[in-house]
Amino acid sequence: MTPCKQAASAAGTAPPTLSMSVHAVTLVAFFAASSAPTPLYHLYQHAWGFTSAVLTVIFAVYALALLCALLTAGSLSDYTGRRPVIRLALLLEAAAMACLAAAQNPAWLIGARVIQGFATGLAAASIGSAMLDLDRQRGARINSFVPMSGTALGVLGSSLFVAYGHGPLSIVFVLWFALFLAALAATWLVPETGSRRPGARASLRPSISVPVQARAALWAATPANVAAWMLGGFYLSLMPSLIASTTHAASSWLGGACVIALTLCGALAALAGGRARAAPAVLAGAGAMALGLALVLVGANLGVYGWLLAGSLVAGLGFGASFMGAARLVLPLAEPQQRAGLMAAFYVESYLAHSLPAMAAGYMARHGGLLATANIYGAVNIALALAAIGLVMRRPARREPMR
Repeated sequence: MTPCKQAASAAGTAPPTLSMSVHAVTLVAFFAASSAPTPLYHLYQHAWGFTSAVLTVIFAVYALALLCALLTAGSLSDYTGRRPVIRLALLLEAAAMACLAAAQNPAWLIGARVIQGFATGLAAASIGSAMLDLDRQRGARINSFVPMSGTALGVLGSSLFVAYGHGPLSIVFVLWFALFLAALAATWLVPETGSRRPGARASLRPSISVPVQARAALWAATPANVAAWMLGGFYLSLMPSLIASTTHAASSWLGGACVIALTLCGALAALAGGRARAAPAVLAGAGAMALGLALVLVGANLGVYGWLLAGSLVAGLGFGASFMGAARLVLPLAEPQQRAGLMAAFYVESYLAHSLPAMAAGYMARHGGLLATANIYGAVNIALALAAIGLVMRRPARREPMR
């Protein structure tokens, strides 16, 4: 047993396997709750009559708050221990769910998404680091597929409530509120895997911490990681509108189906390739992303939904494999006291790629048309995927960290 696991077993009642499961489910819940409002936005717009510009603000403030959390408190759990930060994240997330359930106007949505973004940033760094403490390789694998699986579950769950439920604008978030309170109770069962040390207050100064030994790997993984998260941002923000405008489809399910196809296939690819070596996973994923995006662009320009869905399935496989490979290339390289800082830096890069290009695309779409914007966005994404292949192929072969 490793020293980390010995410390974990001594500090709490739950064994490492159960602790890993609790952390994984909790982090999936955070990402699922983050995407849960997406299928509900058109209902909010219909009820309150706000514009697409306001919707862009609602989308942007979540990512901005998440980035602020990572930049200021991303490494906090390296100094205070993991559990205090996880509990704070859960309390903030429960408060955000309560605000969303009681929302009366767009201002409520903006406030709730700010709180939720900050909570998710805290959770991504602290829970992700706790899983790496328990098992470096397994923790890296779980961290790589949790965002996609959670996003898919959140969109799917809310879509089902829209189609078959009553009062989806409130009941969805009441259920999430109860789940996060249950997760808060579960934190008393799992062991503390981190340690307290001086410097917690100083760590709150905005910074990004990338250990020297991980910098080359992060540089090599960056094009694949950026391409994957750019793709996700495009789907969550513009894909339903692109499908509606190019295929003239009346059903909102078609746009949601493509988002679910991308994220669910991404999660399955990351899960299925969990034991694959990192560099080949990045190469395969980047190639699949480029091919899938090419199919999506063909479908958009021809107005054929089948091509869009097929491209989403292929791109989703590439999305998952690329992100999983990038995470496994970088995250296991940090020492225990560096893990939350590196996790924060990795997610800062990811969410910048997720939010800023999508916001730019929204601006371009209002001025140059949605299809033209999609073509430019897709071409840039394909170029990044091909650059990822070139960088990883040129990287010297190295032995991956031991399991």
